[in-house]
Parts: sequence; structure tokens; C-alpha cells
Amino acid sequence: MWRSRELLKSGAVVVRRRWMSTVMSFGDGSHGALGLPTTTVGIGVDSYEPTPIPSLPSDILTIHAGHYHSLATTSQGHLWAWGRNNEAQLGRGLSGRETWNEPKRVEGLENVKVCAAFASGVVSSAVGEDGSVWVWGKSKRGQLGLGKDVIEAVVPSRVEALSRENIAKVSFGWGHALALTVDGKLFGWGYYADGRIGNMGNDRLESSPLDSAAIAFSNNTQLTSSDLEVAEKKVLQGMKEESNMPIIWEPRLVEELRNVQVVDIACGLDHSLVLCRDGVLLSSGSNVYGQLGRTRQDLGFFPVDIDFTPVSVAAGVGHSLAICELDESDGSDTVGATNIASWGWNQSSQLGRSGPANLPALIDTLDEENPVSVSAGRAHSIALTSKGDMWVWGSGKNGRLGLSSSVDEVEPFYLDSLEGFQILQAVSGFDHNLVLVAE
Repeated sequence: MWRSRELLKSGAVVVRRRWMSTVMSFGDGSHGALGLPTTTVGIGVDSYEPTPIPSLPSDILTIHAGHYHSLATTSQGHLWAWGRNNEAQLGRGLSGRETWNEPKRVEGLENVKVCAAFASGVVSSAVGEDGSVWVWGKSKRGQLGLGKDVIEAVVPSRVEALSRENIAKVSFGWGHALALTVDGKLFGWGYYADGRIGNMGNDRLESSPLDSAAIAFSNNTQLTSSDLEVAEKKVLQGMKEESNMPIIWEPRLVEELRNVQVVDIACGLDHSLVLCRDGVLLSSGSNVYGQLGRTRQDLGFFPVDIDFTPVSVAAGVGHSLAICELDESDGSDTVGATNIASWGWNQSSQLGRSGPANLPALIDTLDEENPVSVSAGRAHSIALTSKGDMWVWGSGKNGRLGLSSSVDEVEPFYLDSLEGFQILQAVSGFDHNLVLVAE
């Protein structure tokens, strides 16, 4: 059950709901991101089916999955966190590993009414009801946005560079970040190779060492287990080499989009998607796996080659997803029909379709399902439909599809174990998932 009240914020009506809710989790348990007690699965044990997290408040309003940890906000504006804490991204100091899987309230935000939360692998952030942005964790790539050479914040700290802005959403890649304001302005900071956060006033943009490290492992290569191990080592080496690449230490306005109104953003590992109010979808960053979805290979923000009208976007490690509105020209005879376009890395079938991977194409299996939200993990994807059904596809390793097995699904598969639940939200981390259901 829930009650709602309307708040007037920056000229827009915002609905604030009080839920009676439960958070479920499934997938990789190695970092404690599932939030399940030791008696249920424990740290290091995977969960192959959606399992309720018993120790969270019953009024969770929103959920978010970082790469290896999880966040949840309550109707009271409190923020809870659990999972990996090597970089103090849980907001409770450097607690011992044995407590990572225990959801606890983030410390230091007692005077902030949190309305949203976002995370990377090493940094967490909270957006206050007043549009303020708070960050904590450790990052050598400038993801904290707190100033030159600030690489650690053990307690939540306000991002002063955004203090005059009303922030609606933040998105993090491996080393870069984007922030979207309520009025459609876009800010970027962190590691900026490949123009993944815009030109930032530089005459010459450099390619990332990760590109050369991964180029041999494109979609057209059939990889063995040995190949994958070699690829991972090359990527790790590329990450080390990236340490010497240029960094923007504080959020800056993305100048080339100054006169463009942005409505949604998503950061993959090393690429970015920016959806504009006029329906144009822009991409930037690495294109090793075709995740930019365009034939134009110039560095910086350029339009994705998409034939449909995107309304929201999501990004995994190397693949991209967009909810698209369909019309008669797309073969739809239903007003308001939607589907998901996918493109990029498809080694584990995370695109949910066959055919060329470097350009956007619709997922046939979801033709009549009307998806309303989509989320991307490392090598899997999940979606919710207008009927409240959840669909999963891609890599099944560690139970990340919630289907009681480790089998990959080459196209979207209906997650029937959640049938009968009113699903409010579903999100993916790298290898784990969270589902918010109403009681």
C-alpha cells in the first residue's frame, strides 16, 4: 500500500510516494551486493532466483545497483547501502568484509533528504531533494568531482562545482561521470579520453589505451575460455595505462551541448549516451564493440544511427540499449507501442537478438510486450513491460538472469518466478540485479 502527495519543485510537479515494499536480489554474491544474510546465501555465494532482502526498511522508494554494490532510498529520504566496500563506497567507513552484505544506512547524510542515488564501482552519489549532489568513495580518475587531485572521500561530501544547479540524474562509467540538471543542462567530469564527456575545450582528443587492448576481441571473434582470460589481462593492462591520461577534476558544462536540452543520460564502461529533447540520441567514447551505434568514427558526441524514436537509454560495459516509441513506419499498429533497440558487445547475447551488432536494431521477441524500462549489466540485460512483467537475457553466469541456472539466453526470456508481484523497478549492476516490488 502507498500514499502519495504532490510537491512543487522547480516549476514541475513531483509525486512523492510512501511505499510498503520489498527489495529482491539475484546474481553474483561475491561482493555482498545481494544484501542477503549469511544464513541465506552469504558473501561469495550466488543467488539463482529473486530472493527478498530481509533487513531493509519496508518503505524503499528507489533502488540502484553500482558495479559491485547496491543502494536504496526510502520515502523518508534515507539512503541504505551494501556490497563491496574496499573504497568506502558504502558510506560507513572501511568496514570489514564480513559485514559487506549487511544493508546499513549511509552515514553523514542525516541532514540531506535523498531522492535518488547512483554509483560506479568505486564511488557512490546521492542527489538531495534540493538538487544537491553528494559523493563518497575513492577514485584516481576524478569521479568524485571534488577538486584537483582529490581521490578519496570516506564520508559524503557535497560537489560544490554543482552547488548552483538542480541535478536530476548522475551516471558513472569506469572513470568518467555525467550529470543532468532538471532544466536539461549536461555536466561532465573525470577521465575524458575519446571525448566521452565532450571535448572540454581540448583541440585534440586521444584514444584510450583500452581500445588497443580490446580491439582484437570484437564481436566478430569467437572466444574460448583461454581467449577471455587473455582479453581480461589486456583490459587490466589498459586500465593501468589509463592512469596517465587526462582528467577533469570538477564538473564542467559540456560546452558543445550548451544550447541543447538533454532528457536522459547513460554511461557505459568507457562510452556515453545522451538523449536530447528533440529525439536525437548522441554517443561518445570507445567504439571497440560498436557500442556507439554509428558509422561515423570521429571522437566526441555525434548522433547514433537509429531509425526509431528513443525515449530513454541504458548502457552496459560494452553494449547500449534504448526504449523506443514505434509508429506505423516501424510496423506497429498500436498507438504508444514501444520496443528496445540494442547494439554493441554481444559476446554473451546481451543484445537479445541476432544480426549486425554495431548498429541499433529492435529485439523481435519484445515486439508486443511494450517495455517501459531497461537496464544493462556487464554481459546481460533486463527489462520491465507496461504489464509489469520482467524479461531477462544474455549471460546466465552466477545466476544473474534469475532463472535457476547458469545458461545464457540468446533472446529475452520471461522471468516467471516474479509472476504475481507488482514490480516497481528493476536494475542491474555488473553481475547482480535488484528488484523492487510492492507489498
